[in-house]
Amino acid sequence: MRIVSLCPSLTELVFDLGLGASLVGITKFCVHPADGVSKIEKVAGTKDPDVERILALHPDVVLMNEEENRLEDAEALSAGGAYLVNTFPKTPLETAPMVRLVGEALAQLAGADAPRIQAAAGAIAQDIETRCARVVARAQGAPPVTFAYLIWRKPWMTVNRDTYPSAILEQAGGLNVFAKDETRFPAFEIEALRSASPDRVFLCTEPFPFQEKHILELSEATGIPPERFQIADGEFLSWHGSRTPTGVDYAESLIRS
Repeated sequence: MRIVSLCPSLTELVFDLGLGASLVGITKFCVHPADGVSKIEKVAGTKDPDVERILALHPDVVLMNEEENRLEDAEALSAGGAYLVNTFPKTPLETAPMVRLVGEALAQLAGADAPRIQAAAGAIAQDIETRCARVVARAQGAPPVTFAYLIWRKPWMTVNRDTYPSAILEQAGGLNVFAKDETRFPAFEIEALRSASPDRVFLCTEPFPFQEKHILELSEATGIPPERFQIADGEFLSWHGSRTPTGVDYAESLIRS
């Protein structure tokens, strides 16, 4: 089997399904697991993949994500004869059927190894469902915690409710102060954050690499006490796949800390 993955979290999932050796192409942003991805050819980025090179690798399947990857690249790969598996979970619970979908697609290409792949995917999916149910149950009756999840600086940017990071935090009892914005990843003026004055302001580590120094910057600009700010691991809050189970628990710890 020959697999190309154009989404970092899907690349990690392929390894966790025991199929890392079948990957023949990944993006430069596919960084986990470090020892495994270092040996695989990079076919550029998620937004600018080398379509010609991907097709030249003769993959049996190309794994894509509708948010990470562009429609025009998917169309070009499909026109070139590539078999695509597209994903787009917007909540942690939606990740469970996505994992099963990817597992089934790879199992169909795996011959005698199919039952093992299906079982591995099923175990990850079940773990996601179990942890989501547990976190939702614990959030019932608990006081809501308002939050803002920042993803960029210059301009300041956040997420609305129609996004995976918002969903994984809301599941734990969070209330996104930018939830109703019509744009999924809206830019905002600092006054909007000051006015909302959320209980928690999460500064994620990707795509912008927020650091402790930005806590002081934002606290001074908004008047929000620095103890309400926290650096948040963007991989656990935005990567969907085999990282989701840990991400579900991590999101809860952020909301309830």
